Amino acid sequence: MKRVFAIAFVFAASHALAQETFKLGVVSFLSGPAAESFGIPAVNGAKVVLEAFNKGQAPAPYNKVGFGGVRIEPVYVDENGGATKQVQELRNLYDREKVDAVVGYVGSGDCLAVAPVAEEMKKFLILYDCGTPRIFEDRQYQYVFRTASHAVMDNVALARYLKARNIKAASINYINQDYAWGHDSRKDFQLAMAQLYPDSKAGADLLPKFGAGQYGTEISALLSRPTDVTHSSLWGGDLQALVLQGAPRGLFKGTQFVFSAADHVLPGLGDKMPDGVILGARGAYGQMSPKSALNDWWWKLYQDAYKVYPVQAPYRMVQSLLGLKLAVEKAMSANGGKKPTPEQLAAALKNSEWDSPAGRIRMNLGDGHQATQDTAIGRTKYDAARKMVTLVDIQRFNADCVNPPPGMKGEDWIKANFKGAVCK
Repeated sequence: MKRVFAIAFVFAASHALAQETFKLGVVSFLSGPAAESFGIPAVNGAKVVLEAFNKGQAPAPYNKVGFGGVRIEPVYVDENGGATKQVQELRNLYDREKVDAVVGYVGSGDCLAVAPVAEEMKKFLILYDCGTPRIFEDRQYQYVFRTASHAVMDNVALARYLKARNIKAASINYINQDYAWGHDSRKDFQLAMAQLYPDSKAGADLLPKFGAGQYGTEISALLSRPTDVTHSSLWGGDLQALVLQGAPRGLFKGTQFVFSAADHVLPGLGDKMPDGVILGARGAYGQMSPKSALNDWWWKLYQDAYKVYPVQAPYRMVQSLLGLKLAVEKAMSANGGKKPTPEQLAAALKNSEWDSPAGRIRMNLGDGHQATQDTAIGRTKYDAARKMVTLVDIQRFNADCVNPPPGMKGEDWIKANFKGAVCK
């Protein structure tokens, strides 16, 4: 009788596990100026990867069905609408939708708003993008993580690229968005250039609002004060608008434009993107990604589904989901195969490392909550035969060359002349 009861209990437990799902909130821009080139590609990346996970069709060590045998049930939410709206949406995901975790957020202002809320609620949150270093430099978290490097990397890599190629930079114009991402990006590039080009002088310093869309005044201001280099961290629809409005007026002639995060607009702009623009992708993404079996799988998976190659946003999304998958399964193996609590999941992701299509991801900053990774910078060149913008003169930077070391803020690290940097 006892044996029959034990078998029935095991069967019931297995059946319950089979019926259980891991409910995952996925947040990115599905409408507004950041949707077309960034938010929707990111969500598209999540959809094909989560489908592959649920079918057990990802390469090892990501080949277990779902998360450790538990099917993943995604809930997609639009990030458009501002930080106040996103705080309420996050609360809804945890309280009403009963999600087990949330992966999301592109806007730095949104990330700064939602991170303290998740911590207050003691709920697990991965920030898959957003660039401001302030999130983990200004406070500590138990339940909040960012699985990609912050913006210090992007701007230090740009400055190092200019120096490595002896590009003249005696004078610099700036056009960045008037919120956390734009302010931080401008500051980091200015500080890095002060180390590598100590005699450089600032020209125009423009801060249009996020989502401005029209840049006639700014373009006129830049054209009236020509400089050797023009720096910008504009992205999404704002970046597309600047290129489309500025190129016909000669904005990209006579100055070396450097964009810290621009590969995601290349497929959409095509031959409208001028040749010779120096840009980053916030990681070794898209055309600048490393050759590997994992990257080959990911590239084919995305391109077959959407008939375009993956760029920054879907790369950042997939590396967050790969890290989450390994963390969930590590936590499950330690708790008898049960779905992990937020505390167990946080402990599993903290200080972890994993391979992504863009290379190795290491959670080694922010007390194990902030990632570092390798990156790359390239230069645009339109290929008429292939009808696409290609990236040439690519230079790769290892993570320890362009990211601050543990325990040191990015700003302090740059001011200390990149103390401890190891450039291979």
